[in-house]
Amino acid sequence: MHFFEYRGNELYAEDVPVRLLAEKYGTPLYIYSSSSLAMHFKAYDEAYGAFPHIICYALKANTNGAVLRLLAKQGCGADIVSGGELFRALKAGISAGKIVYAGVGKTEEEIRFALKSKILMFNVESEDELQEIDRIAGSMKLKAPIALRINPDIDPMTHPYISTGMKEHKFGIPIDRAVEYYRKASRLRNIDVVGVQKHIGSQITKITPFVDAVNRTLVLLDELKRRDFNIKYLDIGGGLGITYLTEKPPTPADIAKKLLPLINGRGVTLIMEPGRSVVGNAGILVTKTLYLKKSGGKDFVIVDAGMNDLMRPSLYDAYHHIVPVLKTRRARIKVDIVGPICESGDFLAKGRSLNKVGRGEFLAVMSAGAYGMSMSSTYNSRPKAAEVLVSGKTHALTGRRGSYEDLVRHEVMPGFLK
Repeated sequence: MHFFEYRGNELYAEDVPVRLLAEKYGTPLYIYSSSSLAMHFKAYDEAYGAFPHIICYALKANTNGAVLRLLAKQGCGADIVSGGELFRALKAGISAGKIVYAGVGKTEEEIRFALKSKILMFNVESEDELQEIDRIAGSMKLKAPIALRINPDIDPMTHPYISTGMKEHKFGIPIDRAVEYYRKASRLRNIDVVGVQKHIGSQITKITPFVDAVNRTLVLLDELKRRDFNIKYLDIGGGLGITYLTEKPPTPADIAKKLLPLINGRGVTLIMEPGRSVVGNAGILVTKTLYLKKSGGKDFVIVDAGMNDLMRPSLYDAYHHIVPVLKTRRARIKVDIVGPICESGDFLAKGRSLNKVGRGEFLAVMSAGAYGMSMSSTYNSRPKAAEVLVSGKTHALTGRRGSYEDLVRHEVMPGFLK
C-alpha cells in the first residue's frame, strides 16, 4: 500500500499533485511519501505486538537522511553494511543500541568506528572476520558483541542476484559448522557472543522460505542454549517483497502469525531487517519525456531519467509500473521507455503498453523508493536527481539536484599537470 493515487486524471503524492512537484523541483525527481513510510514501519512493529523485538531498517534500500530521520522518530533501528551507513544512521538520530552491522568485508576502520559507537552487535560472516574483530576490540580494551550470520541453505525463490542464503553464496557460515564457529567465538577474550542471525535474500514473496529458514535456525539456537550460550538476540533478517506488477507478497502480520508460535518461550529478542518492504512502494521516480522516436519498427519514448538514476531495470531486468502523471484518452501503443545514457541497456521499460505521450509530459515510475537513489550514479557525467519528501499538503527538498560542479568536486589535479 502507498499514498500515490489518481484524483480525477491527475496523480497525487499524498495531498500534492505530482505535476506541481515536478514543475517546482525539476526532473528526474524522486518523491517519497511520509505516510507510506510510517505505515510500512508500523506494519512490522505492530505485527509482533508485545513480543520483544527491534525493527532494524536496512539502509541499503534507501539512505536519504530525511527518510532515516522519519524512521528514527518512529523508534526504528538500523541494519548497516558499511561505515558510511553507520555514519548516516547515527546522523539521522537512530540509536546505536539498535544498530546491527552485517556485510562480508568490514574494514578495520569500520570495525573501530562501530565499536566506538557502541552498536548493538556485529553480524559476523567468516572466521577471519571474527578473529579481526577480536584483535581490534582487544586493542581498544573493549568486548565486541557479535552474532554469527548463519547460511541455512534455503532457496528464497527470488532473483539469483539477490538470493543470499544458499551454500554457494558468499554470505554467512554454513549451518552445519555453526556450533564449531560458536565454540571458537566463545574462546576469544574480546568477543561477547549475544546472537544468531540469518538472511536469505530479497524480494521474497512466499512465506515458506521464511518459515523454513527460521526453523533451521531455531534448531541451532536450541543447541546453543543446551550448550549454555547466552543467546539474547535472534535476528531473522529481512527480504519481504513488494508488489511491482502482479506479486502478492505476504504482509508482516502474515509472517508474524507463522513465526511467533515458533519462537515464543525461547527467551530472545527478535530482530528484523526490512528494507524494500518499508520504502519500496513509498517512493516514485518522475521523469520528463524529451523525444519520441520510431526506429526498426519500434516506438521509443526517450526520457530524462536513465539507468544512472534507476539501475534495477538494466541490472535485473526488473519491472516497474510506469504511469502518466496526467491521464489522457489517447490511443495505446507499445513502446520502449529509454533514457539518455549511451548504453543499449539503458531502459526503464521495454515493449510496454502506454497511452501515447507528448514531448514535455511527465511519467511516474512506481515502486522506486528502494534501490533507486541508493544505487544511482553519475555515469555519463549526469548529475544526480533531486529528492523530495511529502507529508500531507507539505513538501520539502531532502536531496538537492546534483550540479556540474558536484561532478568534479572531489577531483584533485596533480601539480605536474597544472
